[in-house]
Amino acid sequence: MDKIQYCTFDPTGNITALVETAVEIAEQPAVASRLMELEPDVEQVGFITYADDAALAESGAPVSLRMAGGEFCGNATMCAAALFAIRSGMRSGAVPAEVKVRVSGATAPLTVSLEQHAAYSFGAAVSMPPALRIGKVDLQPSGPAGGHGAGTLAGAGDAISAIFALPIVEMEGISHIIIEPDSEFFGIKDDSALAESVLRHWCGLLGADCLGLMFLGDGAALRTLIPLVYVPGADTMFWENSCASGSAAAGMYLAAKAGSPVDVTFDEPAGRLRVESDPATGRTILHGSTIMRNSVIINW
Repeated sequence: MDKIQYCTFDPTGNITALVETAVEIAEQPAVASRLMELEPDVEQVGFITYADDAALAESGAPVSLRMAGGEFCGNATMCAAALFAIRSGMRSGAVPAEVKVRVSGATAPLTVSLEQHAAYSFGAAVSMPPALRIGKVDLQPSGPAGGHGAGTLAGAGDAISAIFALPIVEMEGISHIIIEPDSEFFGIKDDSALAESVLRHWCGLLGADCLGLMFLGDGAALRTLIPLVYVPGADTMFWENSCASGSAAAGMYLAAKAGSPVDVTFDEPAGRLRVESDPATGRTILHGSTIMRNSVIINW
């Protein structure tokens, strides 16, 4: 590769770079790492492939997205659909345009509904893949003996060896642990080093492709959500400005807990994402937005 062409998008502050140059999978983590050095506010990098006629006929998806760590990402999915709309000259009229996107971590293509607000700005709704499992997992703060920093978890020595049952939403390509205010772990959101250490350990323990901690506040139709996400394949750890898959997971969890459909908006560090989830049908719709900030070609 002599040059790399990429675009950056802002989907509710979760700044995403999408690479349009063909890059071998083995080289993608290194390319992603370099782009994040060049663009310090970029939180994740995905790699775009546009379908030829044969691939389009097979999947019905004109664009494919592979994240640098092979994980699933809802915000990047919205960005990939928007990028295809921009490159293809698609314009949404009275009825939103629909784009199918094949995404790493998801078995089937996802449908993204786009409503164009300006030349490079879109409202988006993604039909999210259903959860593989919504349940609980037994975990310790960190390692068999608690590990570094775990003694600060509850301010008591006994806490470091305790086992806690935590809600988990397992999705294709990513899993999220939901931490509510009554959880013993809710306070670690204020200790970034501890939270990151715990997350890294839990991700390895669970063998997850990608794992998030979703710190979910109290409320009904509006709740705060603070996302921390670790991707071992790309070795990235971010307190994300917003997390689409984590928002979807939190919505699925709340719907399963209530035993009825929910329509909830999550107030995240850089803005809001809305989730509709119905436990009876397994249908979850994520509502967000994205804007393309630039398109760049660099020497490699």
